[in-house]
Amino acid sequence: MSLPVFPIISPDKGVQRQVLSEAPELMVVSFRFEAGAEGKLHSHPHVQSTYVARGRFRFIRGNEAYELAAGDSLVIPGNVTHGCECLEEGELIDCFTPRREDFL
Repeated sequence: MSLPVFPIISPDKGVQRQVLSEAPELMVVSFRFEAGAEGKLHSHPHVQSTYVARGRFRFIRGNEAYELAAGDSLVIPGNVTHGCECLEEGELIDCFTPRREDFL
């Protein structure tokens, strides 16, 4: 049995997104960013964890700002406005619970 391979899509300029694995309760997603690319401010009902696999990012979570580098992580509660700017080309591994149906 082979695992499904999900397509790579470009939701915004300089950003590539690929679902790595998913189940109704959890989804793991890779986001690859070019330097200067942004994850625009948004919110969703899902709890999200973000792990910086490589690169440097400036995150906004609610009214707080954070600068994260490879090895750092951040949890974003559901319905909290958040976004990021890529300061140095990199990749984020995000987990969502429950899964993001809109990414399938």
